Amino acid sequence: MKINTSFSAFKKKHQNNKIFLDLPKNRTKPPNNKYSMDELKPILDSSPNIKYFAISNVDSAEDLSKFLGYVSDNIVVVPKIESLLGINNIEEISKLLGQEKIIMLDHDDLYSSMLQSNDDPDNFQSYIRTLIEFCNSNNITLLRTVGVMFADTENRVSEYVESSGLMIITKTFSSINAKGPCLSSPPGIPSA
Repeated sequence: MKINTSFSAFKKKHQNNKIFLDLPKNRTKPPNNKYSMDELKPILDSSPNIKYFAISNVDSAEDLSKFLGYVSDNIVVVPKIESLLGINNIEEISKLLGQEKIIMLDHDDLYSSMLQSNDDPDNFQSYIRTLIEFCNSNNITLLRTVGVMFADTENRVSEYVESSGLMIITKTFSSINAKGPCLSSPPGIPSA
């Protein structure tokens, strides 16, 4: 299988790094996933340095639950919220998360989904505040886009590697503290 060959070389090169694997789901723009979870499960199982597994376009607990059986307990599943529906269903989505609770917000895709559904763009900040407040009150780390990467603060150093349609990020999340407050913006920068 092509992904095993390319991922094996990647794993060897980054064997001492924690890996944040991003599964693009229901995407039309690259990168888009070409592999089933049955094909990805052996890689997840044999890669102890994969610490985080993000799943795009999670709008409901049902969307997230489809993936949970494929991911071992040592990997933190991170749903990506990219629509108002995902924000409205955040309570049920968060109930499926493990002990370390992390959610990603993709501002650009949220805004795009609002425009596609003819939602008033003035609601954008309100939707983001709703998600921030939920995370803060439920001890969930919220990762927000900083440029084109997801980060818990703006001063992280990351490497992006695109491998067979999957986005892999290394050296990013070494100090995420799920017990701390939800990080809604870099220190010193006002929240939305």
